[in-house]
Amino acid sequence: MKIKATLDRIPGGMMVVPLLIAAVINTFFPDLLRIGNFTQALFVDGAGTLISLFLLCTGAQINVKSFGVSVGKGATLLATKWAVGAIFGLIAYMLAGDNGLWLGLAPIAVIAAMTNSNGGLFVALVGQYGSKEDRAAYSLLALNDGPFLTMVALSIFGAMGFVDGMFSFTSFISVLLPIVVGMVLGNLDEDMRTFLDKGSSMLIPFFAFALGMGIDFAAILEGGLSGIILGILTVFVTGSAGYFVFKALKWNPIVGAAEGSTAGNAVATPAAIAAANASFASVVDIATVQVAASTVTTAILLPIYVGFLVKRLEKKGYNFEQGNSEKANI
Repeated sequence: MKIKATLDRIPGGMMVVPLLIAAVINTFFPDLLRIGNFTQALFVDGAGTLISLFLLCTGAQINVKSFGVSVGKGATLLATKWAVGAIFGLIAYMLAGDNGLWLGLAPIAVIAAMTNSNGGLFVALVGQYGSKEDRAAYSLLALNDGPFLTMVALSIFGAMGFVDGMFSFTSFISVLLPIVVGMVLGNLDEDMRTFLDKGSSMLIPFFAFALGMGIDFAAILEGGLSGIILGILTVFVTGSAGYFVFKALKWNPIVGAAEGSTAGNAVATPAAIAAANASFASVVDIATVQVAASTVTTAILLPIYVGFLVKRLEKKGYNFEQGNSEKANI
């Protein structure tokens, strides 16, 4: 029975499928796994611990030694992605209704989805249409993995009066310390980076399932369409922003467009945010579902959008032969 192969064929399947299965169980059979001991500890109550370990494994993949490679492109990608997501998040907070939602979207879902990019998808697209220098830019773009930049945006909004409460220094440290520990281990020992890299993938379905056990099916129905809309916004707004910024700088614009996705690990960001500041707890469920829906939507839509952009550039004389881009007059 090819369970993994089947999940791999579904965009974001390792995360989305366990989350949805758990949400169905929680909705119709809420006490099925709430039987105590190891079963409940892993499948129901384990989200916080599993996410913490996941962040540690993810942090180990950030290689500080490679920051000097293509740092300009990486920094541009990082800044563009964050700025666009933060601006839309601020708009969402300013225009949110009494239920705390804007067009059905939780503002923290907007920030989490639009500031986190799918590294695998980025590398795949840039590997096809970019150069080695372009691919190396991800060494810095990888910093948008996890909740850090989302917390930075929310803290700024708190200072501006748009968010109830700010993150204390201790709150920042409590969420970021696993990432820092992972970075230290990964950069001190390449073997540890390789070892922990396996955990990054393995933990996703388990913390996704635990998160799903805190979601009611009604929240999925409510968040599904709005999550798709969030994915569409992520592709066309953040992807287009990156495209035009890179085009203006005379760089391969496809590399800029390739960051217009939502990372699969961004599904853990709302829970991590709520762990650091309880004022966000009320929207964690719907935000988690919306980020998950955005992940799937961007995984499907971004390659199509990039393909459309590539055809336009090729008509204007841009060459993407064997991953080496040669600028034309665009």
